[in-house]
Amino acid sequence: MKSPNNPCDLPTSFPPQHQPQQPGIEFVMNPRPEFQPPPDCVLREKKLLDKVALITGGDSGIGRSVALAFAKEGADIAIVYLNEHIDAKETKEMIEQLGRKCIAIAIDISKEKNCKIAVQMVLEHFNKIDILVNNAGVIYPHYNFEDITDSELEWLFHVNVFSYFYFSKAVLPHMKPGSCIINTSSIASFIPYGIAIDYEASKGAITSFTQSLAKNLIRRGIRVNSVAPGEVWTPLIPAAFTAEATASWGSETPMGRSAQPYEIAPAYVYLASDESSYMTGQTIHVYS
Repeated sequence: MKSPNNPCDLPTSFPPQHQPQQPGIEFVMNPRPEFQPPPDCVLREKKLLDKVALITGGDSGIGRSVALAFAKEGADIAIVYLNEHIDAKETKEMIEQLGRKCIAIAIDISKEKNCKIAVQMVLEHFNKIDILVNNAGVIYPHYNFEDITDSELEWLFHVNVFSYFYFSKAVLPHMKPGSCIINTSSIASFIPYGIAIDYEASKGAITSFTQSLAKNLIRRGIRVNSVAPGEVWTPLIPAAFTAEATASWGSETPMGRSAQPYEIAPAYVYLASDESSYMTGQTIHVYS
């Protein structure tokens, strides 16, 4: 039976069968494995056609690349940002040049009431939200753990963690089965550098949040996944790190360079599309 968790009406059980020798023969299997989508379930050329995506931190960096990638796949976009008005204007114009609609919302997402306001603005403009990308984040590097201030810690967790909860709670009543939430985690959640302990802890929280929320929402037909990028060249880097650190950003990776945002965006497209219909609670690692 077709459902948001089984959009192509694929088998949920199989007749008992056994083959005496590995690796096995597909020809005698019952039913045969589906090596391409059924005729009534062919994936459309535009993977996100007429979907509406809300992207926090969508004005620049990874968020901008995701917004543009979604627009190229046929989605309309709402970007939420703090006060980077020039970046947001550029992103909005680029999306509109692709023939899709875009609204840009400047608001402080560290406060729950503002997240609710942003969601309501998107609903008033587009009448729906199919995809939520929780992407906004901040980082305050400190080589000495004791140098982390209370104000930095509180602000960081409100932006990096609390806002993910706030937006997810606000959009869920308006999400239909088949919708999805994508969170931005970080490789630092899995391989910490030890110089941004509060940031790394916040991204670890997002990884766990993704897994737990996915289990909670699967009964509603809503998937939740995350992307964990490595070093990426975004405005957050020169805004957070010293000029010396910025000059060599990513040079210690196996590829000897940092990623560009457009190299990260395809992971988000995959997770937002029906191509990932069997993925939930997972994290895609994009780094070298």
